[in-house]
Amino acid sequence: MVTAKPDRKPGPRTRYRTGDAELDQQLLAVLEQAGATQDLDQLFEILVSGVRLAGDDADRLDLKITNAALKEMRSAFRAFAPLRDRPKATIFGSARTARDHPAYDQTLQLAAALAAEGWMVVTGAGPGIMAAGLEGAGVENSIGVNIRLPFESVPNPYVSGDRLITMKYFFTRKLMLMKESHGFVSMPGGFGTLDETFELLTLIQTGKASPAPIVLLDEPGGTFWDGFIRFVRDVDAHGYIDADDLDLFKITDDVAVAVEELVTFSRNFHSIRWAAGQLVVRHRFPVTDDELAALDDEFTPLLTAGRIERSGPLPAEVTDDDHLDLERLVLTADSSKAGWLRRLLDRLNRLPSVPADAHPLPPRDVEPSLDA
Repeated sequence: MVTAKPDRKPGPRTRYRTGDAELDQQLLAVLEQAGATQDLDQLFEILVSGVRLAGDDADRLDLKITNAALKEMRSAFRAFAPLRDRPKATIFGSARTARDHPAYDQTLQLAAALAAEGWMVVTGAGPGIMAAGLEGAGVENSIGVNIRLPFESVPNPYVSGDRLITMKYFFTRKLMLMKESHGFVSMPGGFGTLDETFELLTLIQTGKASPAPIVLLDEPGGTFWDGFIRFVRDVDAHGYIDADDLDLFKITDDVAVAVEELVTFSRNFHSIRWAAGQLVVRHRFPVTDDELAALDDEFTPLLTAGRIERSGPLPAEVTDDDHLDLERLVLTADSSKAGWLRRLLDRLNRLPSVPADAHPLPPRDVEPSLDA
């Protein structure tokens, strides 16, 4: 029987357990019998949740939601796992877009251009824009995350069976459409497309997702996103968002501009992490003294104290062996200023010291690391 503590490392919070020490050991024994050797703390707590639900007198519908969501996520994680090293772009858009509509052709061109850059394309696997994205990318570069609906739920023919995931719930589907991708493009669409676009913007605005490029792409000469930007500016005028939040996305009707926005986002920038109350911005190429001084001067509004400084890995990063080989800038930042942070990352990617042909891609973390 396993006797080690279920948590991977000690933490300041009370560990999540069943409340019965003997039962905890039985759960650990189950994991040992299943062959689990890594991340026992997380697997143990998943089992604890099941045990606690059994003692909560949970409603059957609640249990069905929990059961289906967990099974769907497990299936999706398995499908994406072999493809983690490939950069991906998720394309959102209407299922009702006809094949002869200019937006369909625009999506074909976009997906083909991304595939030529070595990217995979992820869509909702349905008709319309979703079909155009996978058709343009080609089967080898396509992943589909379908949703079961009374209508518009038949998967399109441009994705292979081992890369087609079908889900019951929109919230699990949206997680998978957003979790693995390095960039996002929204084409014109209805409630579903707008819901996905606003949720993506919300995740990045609030720091629940790592910064990522978002393009709102229209058909050539199209005006769909003009209405969107008018609405968002009105929201800003009422004080419900910051004007800087408009820097979180780019509107264009040019496929080349959209592709450039996606593929250059990681030209220098790699990832962020919050540690000990500071924002760590990890990047690939050293910043010169003049460039650092210019960044510190330009991005003073992002700071709540101090200056932007170079740094080695912080203790929390060392503990987690978290990309210790990368360059770092450390700043005491206002976490609510997502637009300013995005501008800092754009500036970091365009520094004169960054090689012009640098286009590596980082791993994608849905939620930036936060120290407990």
